[in-house]
Amino acid sequence: MSTTYIDATPSRTRRRIFKALPGAALALAVALVAIVVGKAVPVLGGPVAAVLIGVALASWLRPAKRWPTVPHGLRLTGGLALQTAVVLLGTQISLQQAWQVGGSALPVMCATLAAAFVCAWLFGRWLGIDHDLRTLIGVGTAICGASAIAAVTPVLKPKPSAVAYALSTIFLFNIAAVLTFPVLGHLLGLGQHTFGVFAGTAVNDTSSVVAAAAVYGDQAAHTAVVVKLTRSLAIIPVVMVVGALVARRGGNAGSGAHRPRVWKLVPWFLIGFVALAALNSVWPLPPVIRVPGAEFAGLLITWALAAIGLSTDLSALRRTGLKPVLLGGMLWMVVAGTSLAVQFLTTASLQA
Repeated sequence: MSTTYIDATPSRTRRRIFKALPGAALALAVALVAIVVGKAVPVLGGPVAAVLIGVALASWLRPAKRWPTVPHGLRLTGGLALQTAVVLLGTQISLQQAWQVGGSALPVMCATLAAAFVCAWLFGRWLGIDHDLRTLIGVGTAICGASAIAAVTPVLKPKPSAVAYALSTIFLFNIAAVLTFPVLGHLLGLGQHTFGVFAGTAVNDTSSVVAAAAVYGDQAAHTAVVVKLTRSLAIIPVVMVVGALVARRGGNAGSGAHRPRVWKLVPWFLIGFVALAALNSVWPLPPVIRVPGAEFAGLLITWALAAIGLSTDLSALRRTGLKPVLLGGMLWMVVAGTSLAVQFLTTASLQA
């Protein structure tokens, strides 16, 4: 009798894998096209291109309705690929790099993170924006754009349309930052280090940080990348807090029996991220590991976001309106203003 149960599990697992293949393959095809587009248009990037292409195909082909097995593959890819990508992002940061940022950048990072989260909550409620959508826009603006949204999505579990809208909003203001921040820096007479900290704390995706800072100078670009990587460490506490809030919201807030244990609030992929970052701190990973790790993480993020784009209901985006874009613009200005203000105040206090 026990043999029946032993044989059933592998068979069920195989059926789930075969069922997921059509959706996963479709998302991978979109991701590969998006990577080519992203390399041709670096300011766009592969992940955002994947979402845009996926949304376009979803509205044109409607694959979820044409092929019944596709939605299962898209859901599986959108979750597992994102989680694995977050683990691999741990190969790109070490505690030594965080320390090298210097005391001047840490207050700026803390201030911009706090300002982004507080204003996302206040402005989002004022504009009447859905809780999940304002959380995604807030996290993407505060930390590191697509990577932060990728890390929070498996825990928050928002609708695909919310993820697509948040990514599109973040991308819009990434382009605005690349075009305007170098000009603003020259108008304000910012030094290389100051502009590097400004770009590293006020621009979201890494590619946009590099694009904005490289125009300003080599020293600014180096500082901006280190600040940006250190800023990515904020993913750890943010995912834990979001997990706690989601668990509390899902259960009975008034009953202690439903209070989640701290350990259960830490997702496995976050443990993997911390483990790799710690390993990279003790034993710096060589480029032969870090470079493929970064590229594979980028592929997985692009693959997952292609699946999210293909799952998006475009009519839901139209119903959402322009308020999320307004929220993204407000947060973008708040973060940029906070970065400059804190740097000005700390420099003035050191000179006094």
